[in-house]
Amino acid sequence: MPLDFKRELHVSRLKHVDVWDIIIIGGGATGLGVALDAASRGYSTLLLEQSDFAKATSGRSTKLVHGGVRYLAQGNIKLVYTALHEREILFRNAAHLIKRQSFIIPCFNLLTRLKYFIGLKIYDLLAGSFSFGRSKVLNVKQVKQLLPGINYKNLKGGIEYFDGQFDDARLAVNLAQTCSEHGATVINYCRVTGLLKVNNKICGVSFLDNESKQHYELNAKVVVNATGVFVDDILKMDKPERKPLVKPSQGTHIVFPNSFLNGSSALMIPKTSDGRVLFAIPWYGHLLVGTTDTPLNNSSLEPKALKKEIHFIIETLEKYWINAPGEKDILSVFAGLRPLAAPQKNTGSTKEISRDHKLLVSASGLVTITGGKWTTYRKMAEETMDAAIKAGNLKPVICLTKNIKIHGCSNTESKNHLSIYGSDEENIKQLIKENPFFGNKLIDKLPYTVAEVIWAVRNEMARTIEDVLARRIRILFLDAKAAIEAAPEVAEIMAEELNYNEDWKTSQLNDFRILAEGYLAGVD
Repeated sequence: MPLDFKRELHVSRLKHVDVWDIIIIGGGATGLGVALDAASRGYSTLLLEQSDFAKATSGRSTKLVHGGVRYLAQGNIKLVYTALHEREILFRNAAHLIKRQSFIIPCFNLLTRLKYFIGLKIYDLLAGSFSFGRSKVLNVKQVKQLLPGINYKNLKGGIEYFDGQFDDARLAVNLAQTCSEHGATVINYCRVTGLLKVNNKICGVSFLDNESKQHYELNAKVVVNATGVFVDDILKMDKPERKPLVKPSQGTHIVFPNSFLNGSSALMIPKTSDGRVLFAIPWYGHLLVGTTDTPLNNSSLEPKALKKEIHFIIETLEKYWINAPGEKDILSVFAGLRPLAAPQKNTGSTKEISRDHKLLVSASGLVTITGGKWTTYRKMAEETMDAAIKAGNLKPVICLTKNIKIHGCSNTESKNHLSIYGSDEENIKQLIKENPFFGNKLIDKLPYTVAEVIWAVRNEMARTIEDVLARRIRILFLDAKAAIEAAPEVAEIMAEELNYNEDWKTSQLNDFRILAEGYLAGVD
């Protein structure tokens, strides 16, 4: 039976299932995708997330639903084709979150313009009837109109193409709600501490509920490791001596005032000084710029942007903007880690590391999925679930997720910021209607209201100030100072809703301030 999306109800269900068909470790894009796939096929499904949904990689992307123009340049036609078709499925099933976005590639010689135009026509061809819009050649005047701040010295025109944009963390929350609606049990703040085995075969997990501090041991027919950059931690619980499967790579993003873009089209820089791609994208009334690609040796839930990454982004922008933003203009900086398949040779370069996903089944029966990207999460989940059915000897059932609408899906587009809630927008408006105080803004310069905090706590399993200000509403990622300003009001609302005391508020505010200052400085 579907569950209300309240943490206490999901936790209470743990004592009612003797053996789960499938337990999924990890509440990012892939883990949530597997949980929805499993639950919709009718399997008893439990998902455990050590922190909050999309806390790590899945909430720190460049906010694009795309085929991957750069992968096309690398000759990875299959990956691009799959991603473009998955983009259309996601656009149809989460219409409230996926938006069509114009991208402009400025060109400084005619040969370059021709090369990118041919490449993007191939991109259009691969998209077929699922195209978001046909790419076209632009003259200098058209580029200047669409990108008013562009440095037009030596500009020879450009190319316009279309892809998708979304809110990654909000999609994760809506996916978790959809899992619940299909009967899955999903719980955040539950850290898996071990794998249970019988005759060297995995038969369940042990974990700690970080809120109640209660330990659990639960049995399952199959366990899926979908922990992203942390997959090796789980793999080593299975086989301590195994070599690492992933090599983390850090991607940093900077948020500036949107006045530097001053338009609705995004800038795509196809080749930076180190051969990578950089995007400058309008997002929630701000300018989001990224990303970098820095190899790291260690993974963490809260990675910090490096000074060299920030300088690289700003220096790249200076070549394309007349009045480019600088460090003084930064509103927020955030970094995320990508779980790339570890290379066989230690070259120190992430260019040689696979961007495609990797799926494997250990001798113990542990199913591990890692890599990939948001656009292809559904397809990755389908492949993972097919492998899990075999590993767990489950009765085969066909995948249904191509036609499952994500919670909130609505084709009605309103003009206010509540449109991202889709069909839940009216429920939030009803809260405000019942109590006009709930319509008050958290801070004057941003549109987010008291009602949205209440909604996040009551219906989106938000448990901390960070959950609200980082992932339910994106203030921390948009403007770190504004998030710090809003935090006391959010703490008051949450404490009342969750019946927490002054000590909880004090602790939460201290923790959040330390966290948010990292987004302000963004410098290691």
